[in-house]
Amino acid sequence: MANHKSALKRIRQSAKRTVANRIDKARMRTFAKKVLAAVEAGDVELAQQTLRDATSVISRTAQRGVIHTNQASRRIARLNSHVKKLAVAAAS
Repeated sequence: MANHKSALKRIRQSAKRTVANRIDKARMRTFAKKVLAAVEAGDVELAQQTLRDATSVISRTAQRGVIHTNQASRRIARLNSHVKKLAVAAAS
C-alpha cells in the first residue's frame, strides 16, 4: 500500500479512470456489434444508421484518449467495409 498522500490520491484517480475507460470501451464494442448484427441481417438502411452511430462513439472514445486514434480509424474502416459490401450486394 502507498504511504504518501499523493500516491494514495493517484490510486483513487486511477481506479476512477479505469472504470470510466472500461465503460467507454464496452459502449464502443456494443455499437460495433450492432453494426455487424445489421450487416448479418442484411438490412442496409439499419446498417448505415448504426454505422453512423458507431463512428461517432468510436471517434469520441479516441478523442478522450481511451483508444489510439489509429485504432479508432481502423475500427471505423473495417465496419465501413462491411456495410459497403452489403450495400453493393443489395444494389446488384
